[in-house]
Amino acid sequence: MSRQVQGYLYLALAMLTVGSTVIASKLIASGLPPFTATALRFALAFPVFLALMRATGARLPKLSRNDRLILVIQAGAGSVGYTTLLISGLSLTSAADAGVIIGTLPVVSAAISILLLRERPQRALLFAIGFATAGVLSIAFTPNAAGGSLFGNALIFLAVVCEGMFILLNKRLKTEIPPLCQSTLMTGIGLVVSVIPVVFEAPFAHDVSASAIAAVVYYALVPTVGGFLLWYAGAERVSGTEASLFTALAPVCAVVLAFVILGEPVGLNQIAGIACVLAAVFGLALAGSRAAAKIAEGR
Repeated sequence: MSRQVQGYLYLALAMLTVGSTVIASKLIASGLPPFTATALRFALAFPVFLALMRATGARLPKLSRNDRLILVIQAGAGSVGYTTLLISGLSLTSAADAGVIIGTLPVVSAAISILLLRERPQRALLFAIGFATAGVLSIAFTPNAAGGSLFGNALIFLAVVCEGMFILLNKRLKTEIPPLCQSTLMTGIGLVVSVIPVVFEAPFAHDVSASAIAAVVYYALVPTVGGFLLWYAGAERVSGTEASLFTALAPVCAVVLAFVILGEPVGLNQIAGIACVLAAVFGLALAGSRAAAKIAEGR
């Protein structure tokens, strides 16, 4: 097996774990409050990342006060905000609908860059935003088709916005932080941030189910730690453009797993939504590839 094919396999498995977080979050939502589940997730993942850092000899770089502030905001939005909103949304809507909405992340991230960084949008990006919007609308206003909810879908979309903010803030860091170190920092800071609201959730955490606990353990060890290792193992073997294309597999995996594991019906609205989202992601990746080629030609 060639190095490139190995990279494709690792990236595909990584996106499979990302898609499975929707199923895990759906199970968690039925048996644990969102902040409690999030704190447990980080409490399990953080020691593993620390052990990986120790085993690989990774060291945290010296960070400025500005970078430390950005990391705290990143952890609050991308780590805690994303997970709690995802779990909260999935207590109201279907995993299939959530899978479609989560697939818009690359497009939402690009749109946030336009709004906050005043980047000039390319025509391809505008088309991608249009396709992604059509994909979300295809399921947003047909909530009764598969146990969905308009408010639940809105919470899922806010989770995607939080993750988009995480990606945007990462561009603002002045110090280059190795991926393993950053993942360790995000889980550690996320644990501290999520523990505080747990005190207020404790009186409501009565009906804790074994399936929810098992789902938290899975979320912490497989998508959080395993997904990280798989993604970076794959990304170092292929180009950045090739790696970005594999993000399109996450929503497809989420919808398929919702059907296979949870038995949720997948209607034409979800299929149409997935098709629009995939068209948006592939269009965005193609535009990025062309831009990179033009820059290379200009050198």
